[in-house]
Amino acid sequence: MDVKQRIEELKALLKKYNQAYFESDSPLISDVAYDALLKELVDLETAYPEYITQDSPTQRVGGSLSAAFQKVPHRSPMLSLSNAFNAEDLKAFAERVEKITPNVTYVVEPKVDGLAASIRYEKGELKLGLTRGDGTTGEDVTHNIKTIQGLPFKIPHQSFLEVRGEVYLSKERFKAINLKRQDQEEPLFKNPRNAAAGTMRQLDSTLSLERGLEINIYSVSNDLFSSMTHLETLQFLRECGLPAQPYATHHKTIESAIKAVDEIEENRHQYPFEIDGAVIKVNERSLYDELGTTSKSPRYATAYKFKAEEVETEILDVIFSVGRTGQITPVAVLAPVMVAGSLVSKATLHNEAYVMDKDIHIHDQALIKKAGDIIPEVIRVLKDKRPLNAIKVTYPTHCPSCQSTLSQVMGEADWYCLNPLCSAQQKEKLEHFVSRQAMNIETFGEKVVDAFFDLGWLKSIPDIYRLHHHQEAMKHLEGWGEKSVETLLTNIESSKARPFEFLLFGLGIKHVGLTTSKMLAKHFKNLDALMRAPFETLLDIHDVGERVAQSIVDYFNHPENQKGIEDLRHFGLRFDTTFKAAKAHEKITNLTFVLTGTLPSLSRDQAKDLIESYGGKISGSVSKKTDVVLAGEEAGSKLTKAQELQIKIIDEATLLSWIEESNE
Repeated sequence: MDVKQRIEELKALLKKYNQAYFESDSPLISDVAYDALLKELVDLETAYPEYITQDSPTQRVGGSLSAAFQKVPHRSPMLSLSNAFNAEDLKAFAERVEKITPNVTYVVEPKVDGLAASIRYEKGELKLGLTRGDGTTGEDVTHNIKTIQGLPFKIPHQSFLEVRGEVYLSKERFKAINLKRQDQEEPLFKNPRNAAAGTMRQLDSTLSLERGLEINIYSVSNDLFSSMTHLETLQFLRECGLPAQPYATHHKTIESAIKAVDEIEENRHQYPFEIDGAVIKVNERSLYDELGTTSKSPRYATAYKFKAEEVETEILDVIFSVGRTGQITPVAVLAPVMVAGSLVSKATLHNEAYVMDKDIHIHDQALIKKAGDIIPEVIRVLKDKRPLNAIKVTYPTHCPSCQSTLSQVMGEADWYCLNPLCSAQQKEKLEHFVSRQAMNIETFGEKVVDAFFDLGWLKSIPDIYRLHHHQEAMKHLEGWGEKSVETLLTNIESSKARPFEFLLFGLGIKHVGLTTSKMLAKHFKNLDALMRAPFETLLDIHDVGERVAQSIVDYFNHPENQKGIEDLRHFGLRFDTTFKAAKAHEKITNLTFVLTGTLPSLSRDQAKDLIESYGGKISGSVSKKTDVVLAGEEAGSKLTKAQELQIKIIDEATLLSWIEESNE
């Protein structure tokens, strides 16, 4: 497998696991297994930066947003932390920090395994509580945030204050909840993290009040506090009555910090909440701007992930699933085993090469990594325990769904079913088409697709836009009614206006992800031009290699796909692009902007998007290279530094007036 192919494979896997973790609160692999895949992707993208794309999991934080809650932009992104797995990683983190700012000290804290939340106080009153969401926009869960034990409705600090923390269920509360559910013959929660996440996303706040959520406040996002140390901000928050991190310890050297991390790991079971690692932060907040951030993580902190625990179980069987592109994936069926409080029974085996390299047999004893509510990863099989009835796993020659002969592309490890009418593929394609990243048809999830497919109402993508013919029958299905049917049909109709690039991605062309779809839409402007494009023309486009080009040509040459596209045209979907050329403004274009403080109407991301759309550049810190500082209320050290350097300072009204001038 070549480098680019492996990168694409890792991106697809990580996106799948992100969706399960953030949107469904039901992880498919362990944190350690996920971190290992992410680290492999980071290493490959570092070595081959030409393959980095904006939709890569390394460039994103968190997952998608639930349709059930109002979406609210974060005033500053909720970034995730980079990961460290051993002492060498922690020393490397410190070397990077001290190379930029040598006079630093560190704070070490246990990493609570819960749900990240952002909470805003205005004039001393709790006004808003948000989930992390996708890192830039969160879900408004204020009604549940207000039920959290120990979180005050009012604080003595009258200026705007935004704090961030981890919502969790204590071990004691989690045990009590499960005992009650057991008495009531209800399914048990698998672990505290998922129970807390599921509780936070309840529409009825009485349930979250009953369950007894708690929160560990670990930071404040205001620029106003940049002159304080991290420990001083925690003390300030405690003085305000907030439940700030009580276990933080101060260390003058990274060696001392590493010892503290080891102690946390050694005593991990003594904390009242579940922890999955430790966090190491630079104590001096005044240095945070200078240290800066990547698109995903701050450079002034890192998370040490605890080593995986291994559990032994038997591989009872190996089954094969069919993806939307026809890709065949082997899955190990395990003898159910409790792992850190979770009953797990399946594990992905990736592809044929993975099965062969690990010499996996049915009835082998396998070691799996410690997990939570996950499908674990097989580390290795114990060959010295292999029983006499062990059966070597052989790959199927025919599709397990439609029995078509499987094919393997030269140079690829995966096998594919090439039958476009394969029912397993059709279901996967339909689920992909209606997903948030594609046509974003809300209330049209996997269960709905499966039910309608089994009823014969859905066999291909165009059938989605024929569902109104079944409107009356839908109302009589269990769990459906007139309002829910009307909502679904309205969402389907609204999707017809979805921009062309998302339709192109939704078609599910093999090897064509969202970034490639946007690039193709921008280049060809409409679907007809793309369909007519010969192989050689496609190869001339940046980042389109032979494999992608051939896949596009093959897709549009297939009669069944051509018919489906004509049907979609008939239903009025967008076949042209909405891309617009970037505007220019002499006061914005090619100038470097720094944002600080709270703007009256724009979130920081909205302001950044506006500036970039008119040709400006964004920087995270003020320096002599900064041209303009956009300042809002409670601007902190960045404003002070801009004044010292005599850099132009503007407010939101000035920025908007410049943009209005450009549009006249």
